[in-house]
Amino acid sequence: MNEKHEKTIKQHKGIVVKIVNDNTVKVEVETKAPHPLYTKITKSHKRYLVHSTSKDVKVGDKVAIEECRPISKKKYFKLVKEIVK
Repeated sequence: MNEKHEKTIKQHKGIVVKIVNDNTVKVEVETKAPHPLYTKITKSHKRYLVHSTSKDVKVGDKVAIEECRPISKKKYFKLVKEIVK
C-alpha cells in the first residue's frame, strides 16, 4: 500500500532560438508523428522558455532540456546539457 509512484521526467532536444536574459533561453523543440489515416510524417514545433545557469549557450546550439518545478509563470523546463555548439 505504501508504494511510491515516481513521475517520469519529460526530456526534449531542441535548438536555442533566442537568449531572453541571463538565466532564460527560448528553445524550439520539433516533434514528428505519423498522421493516423494517411501515415504521412507531420512535424510540429513548440517553443519553451528554459532556465539556464550557464553563460556558454548561444543561438543555434542544440541542447537537451528536462521538465522541473515551475520557476516562473511560463518557465518549467531547465537546461540539462549542450549537445552541439
